[in-house]
Amino acid sequence: MILRVSSLVVAGILSLLLINAVVPPIVADQSDRAVVNAPVTLLTSPIDGEIDSLAANPGHSVEAGDSLAQISNVRLDRGTLISLEDKASDAREKLASAQANKESDHAYLKSLDSEIAAQIEQLKAQFQSQIVELRARVAQSESLSEEKKALVDRQSDMVARDAASNYMLKPTKQQYSAALHNADAENAKLNQKLAQLDALQKGVYVGDDLVAIGTLVQKRRDIDLDEKRMGIEEKELSAVLEDRQRLINKEQKRLDALAGANVRTPTGGKILNVGATPGRHVNAGDSVASLVDCDKRFVVAIFSYRQGQGMKVGTRVRVDGASFGSGIVSAVLPKTSDKIDDRFAVPFPQTERRELYAIIAPDNRTAGMVHAAATAQHDQPTSCDVGQWVTVTKDDGIVPSMSVTWRRLETLVTSWSNKKDSVQPNEGEERRRETGFAMLAAAFHSASQAVGPSAELKDWMPQTTDAVVSR
Repeated sequence: MILRVSSLVVAGILSLLLINAVVPPIVADQSDRAVVNAPVTLLTSPIDGEIDSLAANPGHSVEAGDSLAQISNVRLDRGTLISLEDKASDAREKLASAQANKESDHAYLKSLDSEIAAQIEQLKAQFQSQIVELRARVAQSESLSEEKKALVDRQSDMVARDAASNYMLKPTKQQYSAALHNADAENAKLNQKLAQLDALQKGVYVGDDLVAIGTLVQKRRDIDLDEKRMGIEEKELSAVLEDRQRLINKEQKRLDALAGANVRTPTGGKILNVGATPGRHVNAGDSVASLVDCDKRFVVAIFSYRQGQGMKVGTRVRVDGASFGSGIVSAVLPKTSDKIDDRFAVPFPQTERRELYAIIAPDNRTAGMVHAAATAQHDQPTSCDVGQWVTVTKDDGIVPSMSVTWRRLETLVTSWSNKKDSVQPNEGEERRRETGFAMLAAAFHSASQAVGPSAELKDWMPQTTDAVVSR
C-alpha cells in the first residue's frame, strides 16, 4: 500500500509539473518573454582620423543637429591637388605668354597701320601731282596736234591750188600723226595714274609704285592672322585654366571635408552607447555611437501560435514593468533575422517552435503614466526603458503565465518569511544591546575594581570562541 500510494503521489506530482510546463504556455494570455525595444540609428565616422572630442555619454538626450564628436585627419594625400596645381600653373604661364604675344601683335599692327596710312597719303599726294603734270602734258600734246593739223590743212590747200608739191605735205602729215600718238600716250599715262589713285583709295595695291605699300599690307595681314590665332589660343587656355581651377576647388573642398568632420545627430533621441574615446583613430564608416529614438519605442512579446491567432492588429494589452501601462498590437511577425535586429537597440528574443512575435506600440492615452513599482524594480542605466523585460497581458486574458505565477508566489513567500523571521530577533537584539551598554557604563563607574566582567555582563557579551596560538 505504501509503495502504491508513493507511486500515485509521484505520478501525480510529475503529471502536475508536466501540465504546468506544457499547457499554460500554449493557452496562456500572458507572456513575460517581452522586452522594450526601439529603432536605433548608428552614428558613423564620415572620414578617417582621430577623435578630438566627444560631447555625449550613454543616456544623454540630444536634439536634431547636435554635435556629437569632432574628428580631424592630418594625414591626407595631397598628391592629386599638387598635380592639378602644377597643370594649372603651366596653363597659366601659357595663357600669359599668349596674352603677351597678342598684345605685341596688336602693338605691331598699330605701327603698321600708321605706316601704311602715312605711305598711302604720300602716294596720294604724289599721284595727284603726277596727274596734274600728265594733264598738262596731254593738253600740250593736244595743242601740238592741233598746230600740226592746221599746218597740214594749209599745205593741203596749197597742193590743191598747185602752189606746193605733195613731197612737202608728207613730212607735215607724219609730224601731225606723231603729235596725235604723243597725245594718246600722255592720255594713257594720265589714265594709268588715275586708275592707280582710285585703286589706292580702294585698298588695291597694284603697280610698281605700290609694291612697297603692298608688302606692308601683306605683313599686316600676317600679323593680324597671328593676333587672331593668339586670341583663339588665349580663349582655349582660359577654358583649360578654368577647368583646372574648378578641379582644384573641388579637390580642395574634398580635402577640407576629409581634414575634419563634425558628427551630428540626424534626429532627436537618447544616446544608447558610445563606441569611441577621445584620441582614438577611426576609419570612415566606423560606428562612433548609437542613437535610440525613444518616441518610437515598442514592446516585442512572444506568444504561442494558438494565442497569436487572437493577437490581431489593434488588440489592446496591458504592459507591466514599463513606463506605459497599456499598448496596442501593431504587427505580428512569425520570425525575424539578423538584418532586422540590426535596426533596433535590442535583438529580438529567441523563439521556440510554434511561437511568434507580437509588436506592441504604446497606447497614446496612457503613454505618460509611469508605474512606480515597475520603475523601481527595473531601473536601467539606459533611457526610455530600452532593454527592460516586461510582462504583457491581454485585456480580456484569463489564463496567466505559470512562470509569472510562480515568480509572484515565490516573491510573496520570501517576503512573508523574511518579515516573520526578522521582526522579533531585531527587537530582542535591540533590548539586549541597550542593557549591555547600561551594564558596561555601570561597571566602569563602579568603585570596586573587579578582576573580570560580572556574570550579567558575560551573559550580554556575544558568545565567541577565541583561538589561542602559541609558539
